Amino acid sequence: MKTALITGITGQDGSYLAEQLLERDYLVHGLVRRSSSFNTDRIEHLYQDPHEESRRLILHHADLTESSRLVKLIHELRPDEIYHLGAQSHVRVSFDTPEYTTDATGMGTVRLLEAIRETGVETRFYQASSSEMYGSVPPPQSEATPFHPRSPYAVAKVAAFWMTVNYRESYGMFCTNGIMFNHESPRRGETFVTRKITRALARIRAGLQEKLYLGNLDAKRDWGLASDYTEAMWRMLQADEPGDFVVATGETHSVREFLEQAAHHLDLDWERFTEIDPRYYRPAEVDALCGDASLARTKLGWEPAVGFKELVQIMVDADVKLLEDELAGRRVRISSH
Repeated sequence: MKTALITGITGQDGSYLAEQLLERDYLVHGLVRRSSSFNTDRIEHLYQDPHEESRRLILHHADLTESSRLVKLIHELRPDEIYHLGAQSHVRVSFDTPEYTTDATGMGTVRLLEAIRETGVETRFYQASSSEMYGSVPPPQSEATPFHPRSPYAVAKVAAFWMTVNYRESYGMFCTNGIMFNHESPRRGETFVTRKITRALARIRAGLQEKLYLGNLDAKRDWGLASDYTEAMWRMLQADEPGDFVVATGETHSVREFLEQAAHHLDLDWERFTEIDPRYYRPAEVDALCGDASLARTKLGWEPAVGFKELVQIMVDADVKLLEDELAGRRVRISSH
C-alpha cells in the first residue's frame, strides 16, 4: 500500500485527490490547520473514526509556516508521494495580505522541500503551480512560456516553482510542477468568481437575492473540472522522470461568457441583476490565460474529460440542489462531482 501526504487536503483539489487516492488503495495523510470551527466539510464523506484500525485517511494538525512540524511529520510518515496543494490561494486577497501570502504560498514550499532533504526520505514531490504565474504574457501559454506574475500570489507561486526545479536539479529529488490553469467544481470556494456566480444565480432564481456584484467581466480564462486536474497530478508522480507540465483545456472563455452560460442554463437574463463593483478589480489584471497541454497529453496520456459548457451546468445544478436542500432543512452534503 502506497502512502501519500496531501497539504491543503480540505480544499477543493485536496478533497478530489484524496478520493482518487483512496480509490487506488493508498493510505492518505492530510494536513489541516487548527481552527475554532470545523473546516473539513469537503472531506466529511471520507472521514473515518480515529478508533478504526483499518482507516486509510488520517488527518494531522500542521501549518506551512512551521517548519519543525513539517520535518517531524515527514520523518514519521515517510510518504511515497507528497502532494503540496496548500496555499493562500485567493489572488485578490493576496493584494491585501502580501506578506502572509508570500510566507504560506512561497516559503511553505521551501519548508517542505527542506524537510524532505533533511530527513532523507525517498519520496516524490508534487508542487501545485498556477497559470497566474504567466500574468501578462499573451496566450497560448506552455511550459516554455516565460513568467510575468501580476499579483503577490503569482509572485509567490513563481518562487515556489523555481525552488521546486532547483531542488530537482541540485539534489536529484523527484520534484514535479503541475502548472494548473483554472479548474472549478461545486466544491469551489464561494468567494471565487465562478462559484460566486453559480451560487448567486441559484439564490436569485429562488427570490432570495436581488443583485450579483462582479468585477472585470472581460478577463478570459481556461476553465476545466477540478477532478480532471487532480487526476493529472497523480499521473505526474507515476511518470518515469520528474518534470513540469501545463494542465489545461486549451479553450478560453471570459467571465462574461461564464455568466451568460450559467444564466442561460436557468433561463435568466443576467443583465437585469448584474452590476459592476470596482472593489473587485485587481490592482494589476491578468487579461487572458489559455494553456497548451500538449506535453501532458503526450507524456502522461492525460486529457480533460469535461468541457466548458458541461462544467458550468454541473456547477449551476449543484448550487440549485444545494439551495433546495438548505431550504427544505435537509442535511447538506457537498456535491460529489
